[in-house]
Amino acid sequence: MAEKLFGTDGIRGIPGEYPLDDVTLERTGLALGQHVSSERRPAAAANPRPRVLIGRDTRESGPHIAECIARGIAAAGAEPVSAGVLTTPGVAWLVNREQFAAGVVISASHNPYHDNGVKLISSAGMKFSDAVESALERLILSPNGAPPASTAARAMDESADEKLHEDYLAGLKAAVFPGASFAGMKVVLDCANGAASKLAPRLFRSLGFTVIAFNDAPDGRNINAGSGSLHPDVMQKLTADSGAVLGVAFDGDADRAIFSTATGKLVNGDGVLLAAGRYLKSLGKLKGNVIVGTTMANLGLERALADSGIELVRTAVGDRYVLEEMQRRGANLGGEQSGHILFLDDATTGDGMLTAVKIASLVSIAGPLDALVVGLKIFPQSIVNVRVKSKPPLESLPEVARLLEKAERELGNSGRVVLRYSGTEPLARVMVEAEREEDVRRWTESLASALRAAIGA
Repeated sequence: MAEKLFGTDGIRGIPGEYPLDDVTLERTGLALGQHVSSERRPAAAANPRPRVLIGRDTRESGPHIAECIARGIAAAGAEPVSAGVLTTPGVAWLVNREQFAAGVVISASHNPYHDNGVKLISSAGMKFSDAVESALERLILSPNGAPPASTAARAMDESADEKLHEDYLAGLKAAVFPGASFAGMKVVLDCANGAASKLAPRLFRSLGFTVIAFNDAPDGRNINAGSGSLHPDVMQKLTADSGAVLGVAFDGDADRAIFSTATGKLVNGDGVLLAAGRYLKSLGKLKGNVIVGTTMANLGLERALADSGIELVRTAVGDRYVLEEMQRRGANLGGEQSGHILFLDDATTGDGMLTAVKIASLVSIAGPLDALVVGLKIFPQSIVNVRVKSKPPLESLPEVARLLEKAERELGNSGRVVLRYSGTEPLARVMVEAEREEDVRRWTESLASALRAAIGA
């Protein structure tokens, strides 16, 4: 049995296998229930059972996992409340706004249907701190952590409260930039057969759009299958062919979104940060004139932002690190190239549907998305994953360190190299970015070969 449960994005695995077996799931619910019960404030005495909101995406394993966790929560004396099928950021929004003690999201984001995961959300609508996750992990793995037998009666009514969904959609509608009007505008939505399948078309129709939605018929197994933010080609073509002003592709839990311009050009998270950052700066509302990105943000974004008088601050890959740096600096805009964008004035976490509302607002107010990303020159970039047998400090590998120093020296200000280990898999990632494609190929191949020779599996 592994000693660590929580990765960079919660607990991930194969349903039915550790750590997504029934016993561990019930222990997870029990640990969370015990934690929120111990944190219960005297002012909440009118409702002595702290409420924990549970939402899930459309994977066929979701309902069973939800019930296992609910049993543990109930065994700890807390009250599990079903949100049914709801996006990850939707759960976070509701937990924060409607005074839930915590939230649980059952999703493996952009992974195939046969994977799943459990994300735990604090009452602030954010991921728990590392310290709290470590404490929960100790409770889950404790031999005394088993709740009552799994044969107990159902702990939670799986029918979602429609009012919760309505409240979340109302919050998204309130985030439209003032002055935007969508009457007569057409939008294409690729819902990835995931958590946004009903909510996103409903949201955009309520805003006045004519909606062309597809991949919006989940069957439990087709989530992310050749669709969504990892497969945007069909969305791009349909946007251009249909005369839509905008195309949007979500991932399975809709915490990210990428876009197509009216001409079919792909706009990822870098383009979103540029367009939104410029607009907020023009209004005097970009706090600190800074945007927080990650080491994966394209060098072209950094230069385009600099031309607009905006500083790009980089963090390690992961929305947790982006959020921490945003809070440290008092920034209100940040995100990742993958389309995971944080508008902290509106929400506590990245939200693909919120990002779509913001970009749609910009198109309505300021014109076509093509024009909003003018000046963004995307530098050639290559990412290679190297399977490794161990993860020693990269600087301790002599040949890798030598090549890295040489690459950085030769590329200078015309490129970047990022070497890092995956937080969830036995992989080392090599990212090289440069003005010239041949430099990208040369250094990617050299560094990947050195890693394979040193620690390749």
